[in-house]
Amino acid sequence: MTGPLLRIEDLHVSFSTRRGMVEAVRGVTLSVDEGEVLGLVGESGSGKSVTGFATTRLLDAAGRITAGRIVFRGQDITRIPSGDFRHLKGAAMSMIFQNPRAALNPIRAIGQQLADAILTHRRISKDEARAASLDLLRAVQIRNPEQRMTAFPHELSGGMCQRVMIAIAISCNPALLIADEPTTGLDVTTQKVVMDLLAAIAAERGMATILITHDLGLAARYCRRVVVMEKGRLVEEAEPVELFHAPKHPYSKRLVAASPTVSSRVEDLVPEEERGPFLAARLVPKSAPAPGTPLLLDIKSLTKRYDDGPAAIADFSMTMAAGESVGLVGESGSGKTTTSRMICRLIDPTEGEILFDGYSIGHVPARDFHRSPFRKDIQIVFQDPNESLNPRFNGFNCIAHPLLRLGKMKPGAALTKRVRECAERVGLPPDLLERFPHQLSGGQKARVGIARAIACRPRLLVLDEPTAALDVSVQAVVLQLLDRLRREDNLAFLFVSHDLNVVRMMCDRTIVLRNGGIVEEGESRAMFENPKTDYTRELVEAVPHIRRAPALAVT
Repeated sequence: MTGPLLRIEDLHVSFSTRRGMVEAVRGVTLSVDEGEVLGLVGESGSGKSVTGFATTRLLDAAGRITAGRIVFRGQDITRIPSGDFRHLKGAAMSMIFQNPRAALNPIRAIGQQLADAILTHRRISKDEARAASLDLLRAVQIRNPEQRMTAFPHELSGGMCQRVMIAIAISCNPALLIADEPTTGLDVTTQKVVMDLLAAIAAERGMATILITHDLGLAARYCRRVVVMEKGRLVEEAEPVELFHAPKHPYSKRLVAASPTVSSRVEDLVPEEERGPFLAARLVPKSAPAPGTPLLLDIKSLTKRYDDGPAAIADFSMTMAAGESVGLVGESGSGKTTTSRMICRLIDPTEGEILFDGYSIGHVPARDFHRSPFRKDIQIVFQDPNESLNPRFNGFNCIAHPLLRLGKMKPGAALTKRVRECAERVGLPPDLLERFPHQLSGGQKARVGIARAIACRPRLLVLDEPTAALDVSVQAVVLQLLDRLRREDNLAFLFVSHDLNVVRMMCDRTIVLRNGGIVEEGESRAMFENPKTDYTRELVEAVPHIRRAPALAVT
């Protein structure tokens, strides 16, 4: 075969909505050679995933290709009948989806799902398919593959589910693999393991790969070429070094600027001319609490066990002063979320003591803590606003709810004024207060969640992966917003995250957890520049980021 393996020519994709046709992809042209790794980057709504779905003919019923061609191995696959394309899909091209738990069948065992994919395209016996499935689990480095064959998706971690998806995708040796945000939600070490595995398999089998991602660091590390998409259009294409060190298009420049690096500061992530009235205030370094400052939070030997099993958290101790920001990092399963929820009094500790402002609050059962006078002082911003916002509440009611329940306010002018003040502080336009969560963007929902958390004027804010699902430019705005609120209100932050670059920028100190125990803690920048333990060093080295070119280091 001569020419590229895949060529997309002037592709247009539209979706039928209540308000008429909406064009999601507008004249995209790109190509992928055999064995090449192409990065497709951009923010939510840029058309990345729609381009991938169109290529694999997985558009939903409302979507259709209105113009253009998709040529695979010299054949225009947009004109192939669905029955014929079904045999091509999987055997010649395959896709790894963003959410493996949603993509895997919850009521079929892993081995059965692998065998299903194999038997669809290969005429072999069920015993041979089972043996091939076992070999695939070994190929994607799943431990105890014989036991995992009978496991169901809910019994596996996110990283293992993603490995199973990779196994299914490569089961019939496709020539083209499309990976749609394959590491979203994974911690940095699991992310690196999954991407290294994917890259190794692609190289070994000669597969071309399209990596769809909003993580520019990931694209810089693994892709030969990178294509940038904005609002359905291709705006720039180049090799990673050229694109990320000298972007030409204004949108590419904004993406690169908003991507945290090992030397970024929070105020660097959004260009000054784009910060707007809520973020334009000058950000000055916040000094660490002076020695002898009274403690706001004092945790002593906190332990959590479930069902008399091994401790999820063991002998955890920490202190925090008013206005201080402390990061909590570690891999999935390290105990970050469990610890933060005990501190928020959403779950009860098995042992240990939690002192807030000198008062013991750990002995109050979590189910009764809403009656405590300290409930309004300790608030949380959850990881996923889609799950944490009441779908029946509009933005106004979401923010008003804690004021009614904890602030003892009554409906009326005073409540309305407070809600609007909170919305204004987080940069949420007043007209959006009437919208429901499904009518808001990810960044807007994140602002509603933050406004709700600060409504009762807390003294401690627990942030559980508050920007994990956000695009880099939206993340940049939210981080600057949080940093400003912290300084204005002297808020203490417990920042739970697996994004070490974000933690380094946002936190004075960082605590590293592994298997429920503290392995290292100290001043954030010093720890990440010179980690003292092998585990912390592994976390730091696993973070993908854009490396600045030496020539650009001095201006």
